[in-house]
Amino acid sequence: MHSYNIIKNFIFTKIQLVQEEKNILEFSDIDAEILNTKILLSIPEACAALFGDIVFDLSENDFKRIKKDLETHFDVKMEEGILIQGEKQQNRDTTWWTGVAKQESSTYYWDRYKKYLKKSLPDEVIRVVDRDTDIVMDNTENPKVENFSRYGMVVGHVQSGKTANYSALICKAADAGYKFIVVVAGGINNLRNQTQERLNESFVGKDKGIQVGAGIGDSSLDKLPISLTTTERDFNKQDADRNAQGSNFDNTSTPILLVIKKNTSTLTNVIKWLESQYKNQIETHAMLMIDDESDYASINTKDENDPTAINKKLRKLLSLFKKSVYTAYTATPYANIFIDHEAGNNDIGKDLFPNDFIYSLDAPTNYFGARKIFLDTNKKHLVEIDDYLDDIPPTHKKDFSLLYVPESLYDAMRVFILNISIRNLRGQVNEHNSMLIHATRFTDVHKKLASHVEDFISKVKIDVTSYGNLPDAIIYSDLIKDLKETFKIRYIDLEFTWNEVLENTCKSINSIVVREVHQSTSVSLEYRKDRATNAIVIGGTSVSRGYTLEGLSVSYFLRNTVFYDTLMQMGRWFGYRIGYDDLCKIYMSETMVDNFARIIESTEDLIKDFKLMSQAKKTPNDFGLAVKQHPDSALQVTARNKQKNVREFFFNMKLDGQSKETSWLVDDEVIKKNNILAIENIIKKLNINYLNEVIGTDTLWRTVNKQVIKDFLKEFTVFQNDPLGISARMPIAFVKKYVNDRNSDWDVALYSGRGVEDEIERVTFKREERKIKLKNDYIEIQNRQVSTGNAESITLDKDTRKELASNRKKIRQRLKNPLLMLHILEVEGNPRLAAFGISFPGDVLSQEETINLKINTVYYQNMLEELENESDD
Repeated sequence: MHSYNIIKNFIFTKIQLVQEEKNILEFSDIDAEILNTKILLSIPEACAALFGDIVFDLSENDFKRIKKDLETHFDVKMEEGILIQGEKQQNRDTTWWTGVAKQESSTYYWDRYKKYLKKSLPDEVIRVVDRDTDIVMDNTENPKVENFSRYGMVVGHVQSGKTANYSALICKAADAGYKFIVVVAGGINNLRNQTQERLNESFVGKDKGIQVGAGIGDSSLDKLPISLTTTERDFNKQDADRNAQGSNFDNTSTPILLVIKKNTSTLTNVIKWLESQYKNQIETHAMLMIDDESDYASINTKDENDPTAINKKLRKLLSLFKKSVYTAYTATPYANIFIDHEAGNNDIGKDLFPNDFIYSLDAPTNYFGARKIFLDTNKKHLVEIDDYLDDIPPTHKKDFSLLYVPESLYDAMRVFILNISIRNLRGQVNEHNSMLIHATRFTDVHKKLASHVEDFISKVKIDVTSYGNLPDAIIYSDLIKDLKETFKIRYIDLEFTWNEVLENTCKSINSIVVREVHQSTSVSLEYRKDRATNAIVIGGTSVSRGYTLEGLSVSYFLRNTVFYDTLMQMGRWFGYRIGYDDLCKIYMSETMVDNFARIIESTEDLIKDFKLMSQAKKTPNDFGLAVKQHPDSALQVTARNKQKNVREFFFNMKLDGQSKETSWLVDDEVIKKNNILAIENIIKKLNINYLNEVIGTDTLWRTVNKQVIKDFLKEFTVFQNDPLGISARMPIAFVKKYVNDRNSDWDVALYSGRGVEDEIERVTFKREERKIKLKNDYIEIQNRQVSTGNAESITLDKDTRKELASNRKKIRQRLKNPLLMLHILEVEGNPRLAAFGISFPGDVLSQEETINLKINTVYYQNMLEELENESDD
């Protein structure tokens, strides 16, 4: 092990002991332990007694990195999750586990796993995992109860630790007495195998007869779970009989585990195996089913009388037990909550809607998540590209020849090569490194792409090996010269020089391998235990759901989709990047960057609604309805209905508690002038018929008749790239119907900024300065926000404005009337640009009727196209 890691691990262990002793860790404790270690290393006799003949040559920069890594690990906060319970569940005993059973049971499996988690997770995170899984356990059922079926869902962030969470749940379920535990782990072999390996470490404790993970030093034979699947093989009857060694639920005291692929034939085999052992429904033994990536393939997209095959098999498997719990795990719950909550079939049991509970997990503060990448860090992790359109066109077919790859891909590979060296210099020699290339969904094109990548990496290996150690290596090799140029562009304020990085690259370059991940892969991707794997991974759907790419620091992502769940699942770059998050780069188009930013904002909006609904004791069905009616949900989930023969499709949109703005504006001179005129016309009408108030530097008109608003919306031309305006975030068709249907007066405000002084109909103001991006046929306001700060609170009294500050959700809860916000923007090249926004009063709990519109069938079918070919071909 590298001397850096030896010392870091030594200090890590010492800090853990301090934390256990004091219960609360302070930054000064980390400083103290680092200082103590420095003193220790300065005493040869003490150093030799502890570390033998290892020579340590750590610099002050090394100790600074150790300190930063340790602070990142230990200074982590994590909030407990949020619970929504079904109506019946609210009246059941949901303290059975924490109230009595946990105290009366042996918590062998959980205690062992908790001890294992301490090696990699901070105490705060383990505490929250413990609490979260206690709440989920309380919402399952006591296995001693005579007859029950519970349906729930746990929602976490992509790559945030859902496997650790359900591993903890499995341990506690086993401690409580659940006898049969089935984990349905995605639809591809690599994900199932990876999940089996992790459960062997967290729960079983053995793999191929060798103690692993939580089982090291603690694998009591009388407690050893019986796993009927292995890391290499999915379920089949012969292996199951051999692994069981004559054991069944009746004659064993330990739980039986299956980790199976979400596959019709596998599920059929499990059902037949159980039916061969038990002729009737299994009465005395409780079953827990964990459905990982539950929004994939589990959902019935057909008529209830003829469900899809996998959905039918999952329901059939559950129906074999009189005591069963189905718990869906997903980062993208949209499809799950659209399951018909009343659907059921006498032959195969209830559908999989989470009737009883939904539990939303938080992520720890050291999670490298969507907000951090796309909203909070000024795009420092993003490289926007557009040079791929000719080389790898978005609409290519499976026989596409792929003659060339774009220069941006070569740049991304150079960054990956350099990242390996930088991480080595930082003492992370034994850590895996991955690069993801997700550019196509076709297997044949993956193979052609891999050929180009192999060719480039081979050439770089030859040049770096031949010339890298020579002075002025760039004279002899253009490839090394390109590496240096990438280094200068991509690594600002790096602690190492080019020469240091190149020297290490000479040592690491030959370790890089290229791996394809798809159904017909010849050489599989393997992250070895005995040494670091440095892999460029080329794949599509096979690496876009649940599968973890270890040490992922570079992603090259060309896939496109309008559907939120599909897009988020493709984002394998989320996760934990301690010690190298500054090196992470994601190459994608500007459009995809914008799409991700929109998803994050909309998803966070739904989580805020989730909290409100939890507090108001609303049910999973209420939440499902809220998501269906969310203004952005047409892009999230309509495809999941897959109504191929739809004649009429109605969409219900709930605008209450929402804000919509024209953050995309038509880039046409005539329309821009007409939109300015529309604002001038409405202000003229307001001045004639209503008194205005000056609030700060802004102007407000109250209780305006809705006809004035209707006239304005008729005159103002909104940018629309679909018939309803949904994609452009101003669903104008629904907004107009809201104005027409709701019998409400309006408030109108004209805002003043810091730009050039202006006047409209004797109302003076300053134009609002904004930055823009010019697109093909529209103008985008930077950050997609027209209004800023507490603009929506203008109608509230002074004290309330001060109290709520810029909490827009709470401001809308207090609004009496809908608010039309008028803006005259000052931007480069457009000295006078008109925009508007609308703030709708209320929140997700508002009782008013939703806005209902019929969607054009062609438009609807076009939205479905993306999902028709979601899997790799």
